[in-house]
Amino acid sequence: MIKISINPIIFSIGHFHLRWYSLIVTSAIAIAIWLVIRESNRKGFDVEEVYNSAIWMVIAGLIGARLFHVLDHWADVFAANPIRAFYIWEGGLAIWGGVIGGLIAAIILARTKHWKLSQFLDTLVPGVVLGQAVGRLACIITGDSIGKPTSGPFGFAYNNPNAMVPKLGVYYTPTPVYEIMMNLAIFALLWSLRKKNMPDGVLTLIYFISYSAIRFFIAFTSSYKIIAFNLNQAQLISIAIFTVSVPLLFFALNRSRQHS
Repeated sequence: MIKISINPIIFSIGHFHLRWYSLIVTSAIAIAIWLVIRESNRKGFDVEEVYNSAIWMVIAGLIGARLFHVLDHWADVFAANPIRAFYIWEGGLAIWGGVIGGLIAAIILARTKHWKLSQFLDTLVPGVVLGQAVGRLACIITGDSIGKPTSGPFGFAYNNPNAMVPKLGVYYTPTPVYEIMMNLAIFALLWSLRKKNMPDGVLTLIYFISYSAIRFFIAFTSSYKIIAFNLNQAQLISIAIFTVSVPLLFFALNRSRQHS
Protein backbone atom coordinates (compact mmCIF):
# COMPACT_ATOMS: atom_id res chain seq x y z
CA MET A 1 0.00 0.00 0.00
CA ILE A 2 1.39 3.37 -1.06
CA LYS A 3 0.61 6.90 0.08
CA ILE A 4 0.96 9.66 -2.52
CA SER A 5 1.44 13.17 -1.19
CA ILE A 6 2.79 14.93 -4.29
CA ASN A 7 0.91 18.08 -5.23
CA PRO A 8 -0.72 17.80 -8.69
CA ILE A 9 0.06 21.52 -9.11
CA ILE A 10 3.77 22.09 -9.74
CA PHE A 11 3.58 25.84 -9.15
CA SER A 12 1.14 28.73 -9.38
CA ILE A 13 1.45 32.31 -10.56
CA GLY A 14 -1.76 34.16 -9.81
CA HIS A 15 -4.58 32.22 -11.42
CA PHE A 16 -2.17 30.23 -13.60
CA HIS A 17 -1.38 26.70 -12.41
CA LEU A 18 1.21 24.46 -14.02
CA ARG A 19 -0.02 20.93 -13.36
CA TRP A 20 1.75 17.60 -13.58
CA TYR A 21 -1.21 16.37 -15.63
CA SER A 22 -0.63 18.90 -18.41
CA LEU A 23 3.14 18.38 -18.39
CA ILE A 24 2.95 14.59 -18.56
CA VAL A 25 0.21 14.50 -21.21
CA THR A 26 2.21 16.94 -23.33
CA SER A 27 5.28 14.72 -22.93
CA ALA A 28 3.22 11.65 -23.90
CA ILE A 29 2.03 13.38 -27.07
CA ALA A 30 5.60 14.42 -27.94
CA ILE A 31 6.88 10.85 -27.49
CA ALA A 32 4.03 9.46 -29.60
CA ILE A 33 4.70 11.94 -32.40
CA TRP A 34 8.44 11.23 -32.28
CA LEU A 35 7.82 7.51 -32.71
CA VAL A 36 5.25 8.07 -35.46
CA ILE A 37 7.74 10.22 -37.37
CA ARG A 38 10.40 7.54 -36.97
CA GLU A 39 8.08 4.86 -38.32
CA SER A 40 6.85 7.14 -41.10
CA ASN A 41 10.40 7.61 -42.31
CA ARG A 42 10.98 3.83 -42.25
CA LYS A 43 7.79 3.18 -44.22
CA GLY A 44 8.53 5.84 -46.83
CA PHE A 45 5.95 8.48 -45.92
CA ASP A 46 6.70 12.17 -46.35
CA VAL A 47 7.91 12.97 -42.82
CA GLU A 48 7.04 16.66 -42.98
CA GLU A 49 3.48 15.94 -44.13
CA VAL A 50 3.03 13.31 -41.41
CA TYR A 51 4.32 15.74 -38.77
CA ASN A 52 1.88 18.44 -39.89
CA SER A 53 -0.92 15.87 -39.97
CA ALA A 54 -0.04 14.61 -36.48
CA ILE A 55 -0.96 17.99 -35.03
CA TRP A 56 -4.51 17.65 -36.36
CA MET A 57 -4.77 14.08 -35.08
CA VAL A 58 -3.65 15.22 -31.63
CA ILE A 59 -6.26 17.99 -31.59
CA ALA A 60 -8.98 15.57 -32.71
CA GLY A 61 -7.83 13.03 -30.14
CA LEU A 62 -7.94 15.55 -27.29
CA ILE A 63 -11.40 16.74 -28.34
CA GLY A 64 -12.66 13.16 -28.51
CA ALA A 65 -11.06 12.22 -25.19
CA ARG A 66 -12.56 15.20 -23.41
CA LEU A 67 -15.97 14.78 -25.06
CA PHE A 68 -16.26 11.14 -23.99
CA HIS A 69 -15.20 12.03 -20.44
CA VAL A 70 -17.68 14.90 -20.20
CA LEU A 71 -20.53 12.74 -21.51
CA ASP A 72 -19.64 10.02 -19.01
CA HIS A 73 -19.61 12.46 -16.07
CA TRP A 74 -22.18 15.03 -17.22
CA ALA A 75 -24.79 14.35 -14.56
CA ASP A 76 -22.46 14.15 -11.55
CA VAL A 77 -19.79 16.71 -12.49
CA PHE A 78 -20.47 18.98 -15.45
CA ALA A 79 -24.23 19.61 -15.45
CA ALA A 80 -23.96 22.00 -12.49
CA ASN A 81 -21.04 23.90 -14.05
CA PRO A 82 -20.78 23.20 -17.81
CA ILE A 83 -17.83 25.58 -18.25
CA ARG A 84 -15.67 23.00 -16.45
CA ALA A 85 -15.90 20.86 -19.57
CA PHE A 86 -13.23 23.15 -21.03
CA TYR A 87 -10.87 22.81 -18.04
CA ILE A 88 -8.88 20.05 -19.72
CA TRP A 89 -5.76 20.91 -17.70
CA GLU A 90 -7.47 19.65 -14.53
CA GLY A 91 -7.57 16.11 -15.91
CA GLY A 92 -10.31 13.97 -17.32
CA LEU A 93 -9.58 12.36 -20.68
CA ALA A 94 -11.32 9.19 -21.85
CA ILE A 95 -8.77 7.11 -23.75
CA TRP A 96 -11.27 5.49 -26.10
CA GLY A 97 -12.55 8.96 -27.00
CA GLY A 98 -9.00 9.98 -27.85
CA VAL A 99 -8.43 6.89 -29.97
CA ILE A 100 -11.70 7.33 -31.85
CA GLY A 101 -11.16 11.07 -32.36
CA GLY A 102 -7.64 10.48 -33.63
CA LEU A 103 -8.86 7.64 -35.87
CA ILE A 104 -11.46 9.87 -37.52
CA ALA A 105 -8.80 12.50 -38.18
CA ALA A 106 -6.42 9.85 -39.56
CA ILE A 107 -9.09 8.60 -41.97
CA ILE A 108 -9.77 12.12 -43.25
CA LEU A 109 -6.07 12.92 -43.57
CA ALA A 110 -5.24 9.66 -45.35
CA ARG A 111 -7.98 10.35 -47.87
CA THR A 112 -6.84 13.94 -48.34
CA LYS A 113 -3.15 13.04 -48.69
CA HIS A 114 -3.89 9.94 -50.82
CA TRP A 115 -2.17 7.65 -48.31
CA LYS A 116 -3.12 4.01 -47.95
CA LEU A 117 -5.16 4.10 -44.74
CA SER A 118 -4.25 0.65 -43.43
CA GLN A 119 -0.53 1.32 -43.91
CA PHE A 120 -0.82 4.75 -42.31
CA LEU A 121 -2.62 3.35 -39.26
CA ASP A 122 0.06 0.68 -38.85
CA THR A 123 2.56 3.53 -38.73
CA LEU A 124 0.62 5.24 -35.96
CA VAL A 125 -0.32 2.52 -33.49
CA PRO A 126 3.08 1.80 -31.84
CA GLY A 127 3.47 5.49 -31.00
CA VAL A 128 -0.14 5.77 -29.89
CA VAL A 129 0.02 2.94 -27.37
CA LEU A 130 3.38 4.09 -26.00
CA GLY A 131 1.92 7.57 -25.60
CA GLN A 132 -1.01 6.04 -23.73
CA ALA A 133 1.39 4.37 -21.30
CA VAL A 134 3.26 7.59 -20.59
CA GLY A 135 0.07 9.61 -20.31
CA ARG A 136 -1.32 7.34 -17.60
CA LEU A 137 1.51 8.44 -15.32
CA ALA A 138 -0.42 11.70 -14.98
CA CYS A 139 -3.36 9.79 -13.53
CA ILE A 140 -1.15 8.30 -10.81
CA ILE A 141 0.00 11.73 -9.64
CA THR A 142 -3.38 13.49 -9.83
CA GLY A 143 -5.59 10.61 -8.69
CA ASP A 144 -7.59 10.88 -11.91
CA SER A 145 -9.17 7.61 -13.14
CA ILE A 146 -8.25 5.86 -9.91
CA GLY A 147 -10.03 2.61 -9.13
CA LYS A 148 -12.38 1.39 -6.43
CA PRO A 149 -11.53 1.50 -2.70
CA THR A 150 -9.40 -1.45 -1.67
CA SER A 151 -8.10 -3.07 1.51
CA GLY A 152 -5.01 -4.42 -0.22
CA PRO A 153 -2.59 -5.77 -1.05
CA PHE A 154 -1.92 -2.97 -3.56
CA GLY A 155 -3.48 0.45 -3.35
CA PHE A 156 -2.84 4.20 -3.48
CA ALA A 157 -3.99 6.71 -0.86
CA TYR A 158 -3.76 10.45 -1.49
CA ASN A 159 -3.34 13.12 1.15
CA ASN A 160 -2.86 16.27 -0.94
CA PRO A 161 -6.07 18.35 -1.10
CA ASN A 162 -5.55 18.99 -4.83
CA ALA A 163 -5.71 15.29 -5.67
CA MET A 164 -8.70 14.26 -7.80
CA VAL A 165 -9.93 11.44 -5.57
CA PRO A 166 -13.33 11.06 -3.88
CA LYS A 167 -11.79 11.05 -0.40
CA LEU A 168 -8.32 11.70 0.96
CA GLY A 169 -6.59 9.00 2.99
CA VAL A 170 -8.60 6.15 1.47
CA TYR A 171 -6.74 3.43 -0.41
CA TYR A 172 -7.92 2.96 -4.00
CA THR A 173 -7.15 0.30 -6.59
CA PRO A 174 -4.33 1.70 -8.79
CA THR A 175 -6.12 1.13 -12.09
CA PRO A 176 -3.74 3.46 -14.00
CA VAL A 177 -0.80 1.22 -13.03
CA TYR A 178 -2.52 -1.79 -14.57
CA GLU A 179 -3.25 0.22 -17.70
CA ILE A 180 0.39 1.32 -17.98
CA MET A 181 1.49 -2.32 -17.75
CA MET A 182 -1.09 -3.26 -20.39
CA ASN A 183 0.00 -0.48 -22.76
CA LEU A 184 3.68 -1.33 -22.41
CA ALA A 185 2.98 -5.01 -23.09
CA ILE A 186 0.98 -4.13 -26.22
CA PHE A 187 3.71 -1.73 -27.33
CA ALA A 188 6.33 -4.47 -26.95
CA LEU A 189 4.15 -6.80 -29.04
CA LEU A 190 3.57 -4.24 -31.80
CA TRP A 191 7.22 -3.20 -31.85
CA SER A 192 8.33 -6.80 -32.28
CA LEU A 193 5.81 -7.39 -35.09
CA ARG A 194 6.15 -4.15 -37.03
CA LYS A 195 8.88 -5.45 -39.37
CA LYS A 196 7.22 -8.80 -40.00
CA ASN A 197 5.79 -9.49 -43.42
CA MET A 198 2.15 -8.93 -42.48
CA PRO A 199 -0.67 -7.47 -44.56
CA ASP A 200 -1.27 -3.75 -44.12
CA GLY A 201 -3.74 -3.07 -41.32
CA VAL A 202 -3.03 -6.24 -39.34
CA LEU A 203 -0.83 -4.41 -36.83
CA THR A 204 -3.64 -1.92 -36.21
CA LEU A 205 -6.18 -4.70 -35.73
CA ILE A 206 -3.86 -6.48 -33.28
CA TYR A 207 -3.70 -3.23 -31.32
CA PHE A 208 -7.47 -2.83 -31.28
CA ILE A 209 -8.10 -6.46 -30.31
CA SER A 210 -5.47 -6.69 -27.58
CA TYR A 211 -6.22 -3.28 -26.11
CA SER A 212 -10.00 -3.71 -26.08
CA ALA A 213 -9.80 -7.22 -24.60
CA ILE A 214 -7.45 -6.32 -21.76
CA ARG A 215 -9.07 -2.93 -21.14
CA PHE A 216 -12.43 -4.65 -20.72
CA PHE A 217 -11.17 -6.65 -17.74
CA ILE A 218 -9.05 -3.88 -16.22
CA ALA A 219 -12.09 -1.61 -16.25
CA PHE A 220 -13.72 -3.86 -13.63
CA THR A 221 -11.21 -2.41 -11.14
CA SER A 222 -12.16 1.16 -12.06
CA SER A 223 -14.73 3.42 -10.47
CA TYR A 224 -16.22 4.50 -13.79
CA LYS A 225 -19.97 5.06 -13.87
CA ILE A 226 -22.09 2.07 -14.90
CA ILE A 227 -23.89 2.76 -18.17
CA ALA A 228 -25.72 -0.44 -19.16
CA PHE A 229 -25.64 -4.20 -18.54
CA ASN A 230 -23.62 -3.50 -15.38
CA LEU A 231 -20.77 -2.25 -17.59
CA ASN A 232 -19.12 1.15 -17.88
CA GLN A 233 -18.40 3.28 -20.94
CA ALA A 234 -14.89 1.89 -21.49
CA GLN A 235 -16.16 -1.70 -21.39
CA LEU A 236 -19.03 -1.10 -23.78
CA ILE A 237 -16.73 0.56 -26.30
CA SER A 238 -14.18 -2.24 -25.83
CA ILE A 239 -16.83 -4.83 -26.70
CA ALA A 240 -17.82 -2.91 -29.83
CA ILE A 241 -14.21 -2.45 -31.00
CA PHE A 242 -13.33 -6.10 -30.29
CA THR A 243 -16.44 -7.36 -32.10
CA VAL A 244 -15.60 -5.38 -35.23
CA SER A 245 -11.83 -5.96 -35.19
CA VAL A 246 -11.73 -9.76 -34.83
CA PRO A 247 -13.58 -10.60 -38.08
CA LEU A 248 -11.63 -7.86 -39.89
CA LEU A 249 -8.37 -9.51 -38.77
CA PHE A 250 -9.49 -12.93 -40.03
CA PHE A 251 -10.62 -11.36 -43.29
CA ALA A 252 -7.27 -9.57 -43.78
CA LEU A 253 -5.24 -12.69 -43.03
CA ASN A 254 -7.42 -14.90 -45.21
CA ARG A 255 -7.23 -12.48 -48.14
CA SER A 256 -3.47 -12.36 -47.75
CA ARG A 257 -3.22 -16.17 -47.91
CA GLN A 258 -5.40 -16.28 -51.03
CA HIS A 259 -3.10 -13.82 -52.82
CA SER A 260 0.13 -15.49 -51.73
